[in-house]
Amino acid sequence: MPAISAADAISPAIERTKKFLFNPFEWGTYLKLCLVAVVTEGLGGNFGGSSGSHSSGNGPVGPASSIHFSPLWIAVIVGGSLLLILLGVVVAYLITRLRFAFFHCLIHNSKEIRPGWRLYQSQAMRFFLLNLAVGFCFLLVVVLVALPFVAGFWRLFHDTPPGGRPDFALLLALILPLIPIFIVVVLAGIIVDLILRDLMMPHYALANATAGQAWAAVWSAIKAEKGQFFVYALLRLILPILAMIALFVILIIPGLLFLGVSAIVEVGIHSAFADATGAAAVAGICLQVFVGAVAIGLAMLVGICLGGPISTAVREYALIFYAGRYKALWEVLFPPPPLMPVTLDAPQIS
Repeated sequence: MPAISAADAISPAIERTKKFLFNPFEWGTYLKLCLVAVVTEGLGGNFGGSSGSHSSGNGPVGPASSIHFSPLWIAVIVGGSLLLILLGVVVAYLITRLRFAFFHCLIHNSKEIRPGWRLYQSQAMRFFLLNLAVGFCFLLVVVLVALPFVAGFWRLFHDTPPGGRPDFALLLALILPLIPIFIVVVLAGIIVDLILRDLMMPHYALANATAGQAWAAVWSAIKAEKGQFFVYALLRLILPILAMIALFVILIIPGLLFLGVSAIVEVGIHSAFADATGAAAVAGICLQVFVGAVAIGLAMLVGICLGGPISTAVREYALIFYAGRYKALWEVLFPPPPLMPVTLDAPQIS
């Protein structure tokens, strides 16, 4: 079981990605796998920051007591918030199940999603609960760090007279210290996500490990090769960014042409039905919506077709690198060739 370095794992990851997606190539299977790769690698499992909303400075800002909500509106807001939270939890769980299914596809070079979806149900649930606990602790730390700054912003805007502007020097003094803190929080979130998905998840899937067992194995591997894991973390962060930049450079001209043609078609339809009334006006609106939906659908299709290989290569890279540090993963990724049967020649009777 050779420990492949972070740099040397790039080439086999690309080769496994080409074999997985293009050998053999079928459009339906390719789109399915690319969609799963984009969803599991691009939409779930990352720590995201939320942006605060700011009130408009055009009119006077009244005190909070001037805003009144009826009990019905409060109930609607609370109920809607709980429903959104519940929906988010369900979606996060489904994405976790899909990650395990995609993991099964990659390690066995299989293109069927259903076997992995069923096989790792209990492991996915426990891993999902671990992610919830870690995410809650992370959010709690972020809130505790942000409390002093929130209090400072509150005092600043509370002391600002109605219709006036806040003191720029004080505002800058509050914002500047937030920049390094924001960078540290983002890096910490990336590292936590990397440890969970790239390093601990294989132990959950292959050994049905607990959180403590998975972390103990991962921490032991990190302590043994701190330099390699540091380089891996850097490459794991930088390589997808470089790939997306290259993709953006290649697609910028075709993308602008596509946007231009779509805009010309939309403007032409709008102009053709500008003076229409009744059924003709409705038909014009429906036609504009249809053209817009087709344009958005084509853009999403191109994004899935081009983003899928990048997302798949990222996961293959993580598997190949850690396989050299986790024997069970190595044995599944690189199974030994089957032994040839030995045939003994029967003795000849003269």
